[in-house]
Amino acid sequence: MLIERYDGNREALRPLFVLADDSPMQISRYIDQGEVLVARDGGRIVGHVQIIETDEGDVYELKSLAVRPARQSEGLGRALVAAAITRCRERNGRRLIVSTATADIGNLRFYQRQGFRMCRIVQDAFGPSTGYPEGLAVNGIPLRDQVVFERDLGAD
Repeated sequence: MLIERYDGNREALRPLFVLADDSPMQISRYIDQGEVLVARDGGRIVGHVQIIETDEGDVYELKSLAVRPARQSEGLGRALVAAAITRCRERNGRRLIVSTATADIGNLRFYQRQGFRMCRIVQDAFGPSTGYPEGLAVNGIPLRDQVVFERDLGAD
C-alpha cells in the first residue's frame, strides 16, 4: 500500500467523502479545501484523509477520513491518520483536531486509539439546518451532537 498526495479532481473522490459524511451540502463546502492524501493498493484508491489548515495557522483539522468498506479493519485508517500527522508536523503543526458524531461509537473508539483526546461538545451540530437529513441515527443513537478531539503533534 502506498499513501501519497492527491492532486487530481476531488469530485472523483466524492464516493469516499460520502462514506465519511452524510451531508452532500457539507461535503460540497469542503471537498476542495486543504490537502488530500490517498491510500493506493495496486493503483486503486482505497482510502483518503483530508487535512485543512485552520485560522490558527499551526493547528490543522482532519476534515475527512474514509476507507472503502471492503478494506476496513486492515489498519488503513490508522496509516492514513499517521500520514496526516506526519504531514502536519512537516508544516510545523502544533495540534491536529477532528470532529465526529457523539453517536458514532466506532469513531469515538478509533480516534482515541490514535492518541486524540476529547476537548469539547458541539450541541445540535447535525440536523436539517446544517445539511443533515432529519431522523439520522448511528448505532441506534440519534445523530445530534458532535465531539471535537485534539491531538498534540509534539507527542507520539
